[in-house]
Amino acid sequence: MSEYPETHGNTTVSPEVLVTIARLAALSVPGVSGLAPVPGGVNRLFRRGLTEGVHIETNENVATVDLYLVVKNEVNIRDISRNVQQQVARALQEMVGMDVGSVNIHIEDMDFGVDEVQST
Repeated sequence: MSEYPETHGNTTVSPEVLVTIARLAALSVPGVSGLAPVPGGVNRLFRRGLTEGVHIETNENVATVDLYLVVKNEVNIRDISRNVQQQVARALQEMVGMDVGSVNIHIEDMDFGVDEVQST
């Protein structure tokens, strides 16, 4: 017999948790400078500022993720997009056990750094 009794019930994961996981996974990829605001602002229903750059929809334990990124100027956009897709999908699958249908990357801006931009 197991030392832990069998329990029945549900585990609910807040949408803010999914957003935080996706956000941190995206920011951990080298070459990602930051996240850009989600166009339309619909995602701000959760909490102001928290969902900036991330929009997630779930349907029967399958997540669709849209990420709005600012990338550094010296990166290969195709490579960084693939790396972000892999990191975010892996993080959601491992941490929450949620299937990921797609991770859509939207490059909204490039970061040239303050040293490179000179005002005339």
